[in-house]
Amino acid sequence: MAGQTAKIASLCECGSMASRQVNQFILRDELWWDSEFSCGSCGTYLCEHAGPGPAPDEVREALLSAHGAVRLRLVGSVPALVPALKVFREISAVSLSRARELVGELSRDGLVGTLPEMEFLKVRLRTRGVPVDVDRPPHPDATSGAAGPS
Repeated sequence: MAGQTAKIASLCECGSMASRQVNQFILRDELWWDSEFSCGSCGTYLCEHAGPGPAPDEVREALLSAHGAVRLRLVGSVPALVPALKVFREISAVSLSRARELVGELSRDGLVGTLPEMEFLKVRLRTRGVPVDVDRPPHPDATSGAAGPS
């Protein structure tokens, strides 16, 4: 299972700084995200969200900041356009023209996102016969000469 976690500093209603932990992962063949809030000062603990669907921008940004982006690329030619179009339409309910744009991006530089997003998309595309793989570049904060995640 591909999953990522990040922590975000948040202000609690009690006025203290608290922590918000956000997660994104694949569960039961769906992309999920969740968020938990906890304050050490007043003891507040909340599950803010847990369920399938695309993560909100602030969750994605926290994950991308903490772990860096990954790129989904074609590793061969698209045998037929229709299967790839169907995947994009099914998982994101985009228009046909937007699905075509996404297939075009995939064919050129690839698509960029969080590791769970790109792994989820990879499985869906491969199931339909589209040859793709995920490139995991080193995180921008990696020290010079250090290897990134593989």
